Amino acid sequence: MELIVSVIAAYLLGSISFSYVIAQKMMKIDIRQHGSGNAGATNILRVLGKGPAILVLSLDILKGITAVWIAKWLEIAEVFPPLTPIGEVEGLAPALAGLAAILGHNWPVYYGFKGGKGVATAIGVVSSLVFFPAIYVGIAAIAAIAVTRYVSLGSLIFAVATPLLIWFTQDYYGHPDPYFYLTASLGLISVWKHRTNVERLLKGTENKIGEKKM
Repeated sequence: MELIVSVIAAYLLGSISFSYVIAQKMMKIDIRQHGSGNAGATNILRVLGKGPAILVLSLDILKGITAVWIAKWLEIAEVFPPLTPIGEVEGLAPALAGLAAILGHNWPVYYGFKGGKGVATAIGVVSSLVFFPAIYVGIAAIAAIAVTRYVSLGSLIFAVATPLLIWFTQDYYGHPDPYFYLTASLGLISVWKHRTNVERLLKGTENKIGEKKM
């Protein structure tokens, strides 16, 4: 039962689009109709500036962390007795809750299922579950952004490299199997959501951080 409750709660939490809310509060605009059209921190940076972008980034990361820890708390506290053996699989509830939060961000029920790309929320989810692999890959992703100024490249590095690192270090860190399957799923979702960015990166026409939408 805690599995069902945590997944539903995570999806509803993930569906809160802080970029949409803040853009509405500040400028009375739908951020999805400006800049790149993406409901995320990078587009907020492009349209509203650094302060709002940092706020959106922080809140999106926080909702990923919160979704995971709600599931962990329900799992540890055993608020609800497991109804099936699947509910007793180690790490399953936090992993599915994290996935649900990201799906909520990408396809939010409150905003016509049109959301962002889920990168910041994924950072919150992954860092809560596999902290050290997330830190290592995050450093590489940030370095790539700093050198190239392509936020999308850093996002793709984080999405693809995280499950690979978990796969190769699973024996060392002892992460439950659901964590690997979660990060692999997030990687596929992220690549799909960034497919137009990939095309622009290959063509050399991708927008760099600090540039206006072309």
